[in-house]
Order: sequence, then structure tokens, then C-alpha cells
Amino acid sequence: MPVVPEEVLARQKTHRYPYCVVWTPIPILSWICPLIGHTGIATSEGKIRDFAGSYYVAEDDMAFGAPTKVWRLSIEKVPGGRTAYDHGVREASLDYGGRVNNGDGNNMCLELALEGERLCKSGDCRAGVAFFQAAIQAGTDDLRTLSAIYSQLGNAYFYLGDYAKAVQYHKHDLTLAKTMGDKLGEAKSSGNLGNALKVMRKFDEAVICCKRHLEISRELDDKLSEGRALYNLGNVYHAKGKHLGRIGQQNCGEYSDEVKSCLVQAVKYYEENLNLMKELGDVAAQGRACGNLGNTNYLLGNLNEAIHYHEERLKIARNFDDKAAERRAHSNLGNSHIFLGEFEKAAEHYKETLNLANQLQDKAVEAQACYSLGNTYTLLHDYTKAIEYHLRHYVIAQQLYDRVGEARACWSLGNAYTALENHVSALHFAEEHLKISKELGDTNGQATAHVNIMDLKKILGIETKDLSPESEKLVAMAANQVQPSPGIRRYRVRRKSMEHLDLIKLTPDSKQGKCTGADNHSNNSTVNNLNKAENNQNEEEDNFFNLLTRFQSKRMDDQRCSLTLQNASEVVADKKGVEPAESDKVSNGDAQDDLLDLIMGIQSKRMDEQRVELPNLPGLCRSSVSSDSGQSCEVRVNPSTQLDDRREAFANEFDDEERGTSPNKKSTVPDEDFFSLISRLQSGRMDDQRAKLKK
Repeated sequence: MPVVPEEVLARQKTHRYPYCVVWTPIPILSWICPLIGHTGIATSEGKIRDFAGSYYVAEDDMAFGAPTKVWRLSIEKVPGGRTAYDHGVREASLDYGGRVNNGDGNNMCLELALEGERLCKSGDCRAGVAFFQAAIQAGTDDLRTLSAIYSQLGNAYFYLGDYAKAVQYHKHDLTLAKTMGDKLGEAKSSGNLGNALKVMRKFDEAVICCKRHLEISRELDDKLSEGRALYNLGNVYHAKGKHLGRIGQQNCGEYSDEVKSCLVQAVKYYEENLNLMKELGDVAAQGRACGNLGNTNYLLGNLNEAIHYHEERLKIARNFDDKAAERRAHSNLGNSHIFLGEFEKAAEHYKETLNLANQLQDKAVEAQACYSLGNTYTLLHDYTKAIEYHLRHYVIAQQLYDRVGEARACWSLGNAYTALENHVSALHFAEEHLKISKELGDTNGQATAHVNIMDLKKILGIETKDLSPESEKLVAMAANQVQPSPGIRRYRVRRKSMEHLDLIKLTPDSKQGKCTGADNHSNNSTVNNLNKAENNQNEEEDNFFNLLTRFQSKRMDDQRCSLTLQNASEVVADKKGVEPAESDKVSNGDAQDDLLDLIMGIQSKRMDEQRVELPNLPGLCRSSVSSDSGQSCEVRVNPSTQLDDRREAFANEFDDEERGTSPNKKSTVPDEDFFSLISRLQSGRMDDQRAKLKK
């Protein structure tokens, strides 16, 4: 039971705390985490003993000042009473007096790190990061403990979305692993670094790291690590292919050779991973590989292969009762059947997606499923059901404040109501579409809405006001299918074949065709004069450089040293044409020895300057790992309290490409490529469904 502050103040005057455990805050660390502090224990006479430094237990001189908290121990519960109590305190003092304490660092660093690990495992990564940073501030000379801290800090920052810091700490981890000669640690840290670089879209660097992970894993014959490396490599190539494929609006299988090459590489590594996981009997990992193989084959246009792998993914997810994975598999199967024109099958899978989203209570995914179902029933010409699902999507988008989702819902509802010839409702949603598009600054959406509003008002016989110059420009853009604003590829108003697009000419048309007749003669003479001037200038420059070269070559000869040494008498003799003395000739060997000694001295100094030192890393205490002593670094590991090696704890959870959008994203519409697909499939049908004016 803590003693009240008044009693603490009273005891501070006498500086005696018999049978007490005392506590005092540590500057900075206690400010970050109030639970952290420095403790001591008092004898029966009230004299405080505390572990104040390496090989030193202080008495009545606490390292961080007088106690601020005191806990009274029950001496009556100690067998042997006062004598046994004092004996125990004395034995503990002798024990800790023979231990190393780096500013109270090693023990404190490990305790802080273990608490940070516990918080990260419980899902509170932000608090875990605070404890890991405090552990680094405390410092340690245990390289393995520090390596584990770096690894988990990198993982925690990755989870929090701070990828730059994740890369920083994974690099520290990799440096320490190389310093210790820890091959497995180097492999794992390389894999983690590759994952972080992939998210930052530094794909080439990520490939290098992941290939290093694979290479070391195979050297060590570590099948589990090899499987992770193969999976990560597939992820990197998959992400790179998707990133490059976002340029333009291609159907699946209609990508450039560069994109296809990335996706083929992804398929290769995913297949190797799948085979290895079958060999190891890891069914959960097989499911992840199947999901990714389905997605990559879908992008390559291998739709039947994609459906096969997604069905395998669905079976495995059901065996594990993994509702989230089931939902993703159904959604991916729906997309694949859409491309095959099997709209009824697609609708069934989207309905399963909707049911699972409701079970998972994921409103954003529920809205996406409703949006997909609305578009699918539009393709099936069942506009009543299409409106039902688009309205559900519209309501959820409003609840989640997703204005982009609202705009797309309004556009889809306007088209569906137009197909049912409910032009009043269609006009309402077209106007809402225009309003939201203006808020978003979506010029292409505004153009689409303007065209739809004009058409609907003509059908309804409503007089249309003259459009503003800005609106006329937008409508003209829609009619001519001008490329939309950067980053916005949402709507298509009129179909236009890409074959009619002209390439940009390097020479403007206004400047072509003018050099004819007399102009040609004038231009030729001008060119001749320019060539002559240029030749003269080049000749002058050559002469100047030749002169400069001659001067420099003379200086270089003067500065060039000869390897043959001559003593002073030889030099004088050579100049006078006299043979040097015999004694002088004998001393020439000694001069050569002196030269070798001089060279060796210079080289040894250079070697000392180039000697590898332990890197200057945060949290690394150099008291017992100094490289200046010439001794190897002592790596100390406490096996009973060692941090878990969780270098790949987050790899499968947050780097799974089959998951699609990130968990923090609250968009109520599917990925851009799926929306483009629906738009293209609908574009031809919408012109057929458009109501025509009666003459």
C-alpha cells in the first residue's frame, strides 16, 4: 500500500525508509511513460541500496535523486525477521555489485521492449512504438535485443502507415544482422525491407531485397523462409504490374509487354510458393497463393485459370471459416464471370459477397457489393433490381461521407431511371451528379452530367437556359471525348475508338511547309554560314585544347616521381660525370629499405582509417562493444527474456495483394479497373437505351 505523500515528505527529512521499497522518476523516460522509474530497497535501519551503475550499488545516494514514492514491506511476513531481511538485502547488493549496468540500460531496455512487444501483439501499435522508442533511449549493448527492437519497430511503423520510418528501422535491423553475421536475420530483414519498399513503389529496390532474402534462405536450406521470400517476390512483381497497368483503360489481358512481363514473373513466384507450401503442408499459405494466382491470371486475361484458383481459394477459406477470405474470393469470382459475359453467375457471387459483408459488419464492402450488383443487373436489363442496389449504395455512401461514391451512385441511378423512362427521377439524380462533381472538381463528371441534364430536359419539355461558356466547354469536351483531368478516369460519355487519335507531332503544323522556293535558298545559305562559323569555332577550340594539353603534360612530367632512389653523392656524381664512391653505393640498399618502411607506415595508417567499426545506431551502447579495442563485439543474449523474433509478423497480414484495398480505406466503390470494365460494357448499351425526342 503506497504511503501518502505527506509521510514521504516527512521521511525525506530524515532520509530513512526502514523496510521499504522506494521509487524515483527517471528524467525523460518517466515523462514518456509514468510507469517507468528507478527503484531501491532500504535496510532495517532505513539505508537505501540501489543499483546505480556497473559493478556499483549505492547506499543512501540514489542515482536519480530522493524517493518520491515509498512502499512499506511487512517484516512480520519474512521468515527470520530483521536478521533474514538484512541478510537478503546484503546478498542482493553483493550480487548486483558484480553486474554490468549501462546507465541502467540493458535491463530497462529489455523490460521496455517486452512491454512494447506485448502492446503490439494486442493491436495497440502506437503505444507499442512509444515503448520501443523508450527502450532505444535506455540503450543496450545486446545486439540481438536491439535487432529485435528495430525489427518490431519497423513492423509497427508499417502497420501505422509510416513507411519511411519502417524502411529506416528495417535498414538498421539489416545492418546489425550483417554485423553479427546472422544470415537468417539478414534474410528476414531483407524481406521486410522489400515489403516496405514495395508499398512506397520503389519496386526495383524491393526486388533486390526480396531476391537477397530468397538467396540466403536457399543457402540455409530454410524452406519456410524460402516460401516467404517467393511470396514476397510475387507480391512485388504483382504490385509493379498493377501500378504500371493503371495508365490508360485496358481490359484484362490488354496490357503492355512491360506490364505482362511483371505479371508473368508474379505468376512464376506464386506458383513456386504454392508448390513449396503444398510440400510443407501449410494449407493457409496455399490459400493466399491461390488468391494471388487468381488475381494475376485475371489481369493477364487467363480467366478460366483465374476462376480455378479463386475457387480453390474459396474452398480453403471455408475450411478455415475465414469469412473475410470467402468474401474476397466471391468478389473476385464475380469479376471474372463478368468478363466472360456470365452475368447470372457474377450476380450470385456478388450476392454472397454482400451477405458476408453484412456478417462482417463492413459497411464499405457492403456498399461495394451493392454497386457491383446494380451494375450487373443493368447488364442483365433488370433495371428495377439495379435501382434497388444502387439506392442502397447511395445511402451507405452518404453515411460514410464518400462523395465519390455518391457521385457514381447518382450517375448509375440516372441511367437506370432513364432506361425505365422515369425521366423526372433521372433528372433529379443527374442534377445531384452535377452538384457533387463540381464539389470534387471532376470536370469529366460535370461534362457527363451536363449532357444528361440537357437530354432529359428536352424529353420532359423543360426549357433549357443558355449554358455558360464554362458549361459549353465541358459539353464540347464530352462530345469530343477529351482526356479527363489527371487522376480522374471515372466516366465515359461517348464511345470513340482509340484508332482515331492522332499522335502529337514533334514539329508544329504552323511551322511546316514554309521553307519552299526562295525560302529554301535563303535557309540553305543561312545553314552554310552557320556551319562555317561552327567549324571555325571548333578549330579554335581544338587549338586551345592542344596548347593546354602540352602545358599540362610538361607539368605532369615534372611532378612524376621515379621509383629508383639515388643518394646525394650519386646525384652529384651524375651531374659531374664522376663515378660515385663505393661506400655510397652500398648505402643505396638501406635507402630502399627506408622507402619500404615509409610505404608500410603510410599504408598501415590508411588501413586503420578504413577499419570497419560497429555502426553508429540508435540505442547501441558502446561501453562493451567498442571496436577500438581490437576485440570482437560481444553479443549477449538472455534466453529467458529474449524478445520474440517477429521480423515477419505483419508480412502476411498487410502485404497480401489479394486483399485489394487497404483496411483503412472507406471507399464505397470497387477498384478503378472494375469500374472502367462496367463503364465499357455499359457504354454501348446506354446509347441503345437513350430515349429519343419525338418529332
